[in-house]
Amino acid sequence: MPKMTFIERDGTRREVDAPLGLSVLEIAHRHGIDIEGACEGSLACSTCHVIVDGNWFGKLGTPTEDEEDMLDLAFGLEETSRLGCQIVMTDALDGLVVKLPSATRNMMNE
Repeated sequence: MPKMTFIERDGTRREVDAPLGLSVLEIAHRHGIDIEGACEGSLACSTCHVIVDGNWFGKLGTPTEDEEDMLDLAFGLEETSRLGCQIVMTDALDGLVVKLPSATRNMMNE
């Protein structure tokens, strides 16, 4: 089973099972990781924003224009920011490391 590591807001590292074909958002929810995902992965918010470890960022596909538009709304945007709902686990991503941003902005509740 592939693995991935979440670095939580307090710096705690949590390595979890990451089944192939599931998104980072779905994996987080399976393991009780604090990622909101207000739009349930429909690419309509930025609450599943994660910061991908620089060593892994180049292994991801290019974000779509829709993902980039949503990332523009994310709190604490960084060079390696992506939406967790758009990163789907593959064998090539076994060992992926992502960090949760210090906060999120839920535009759906404003």
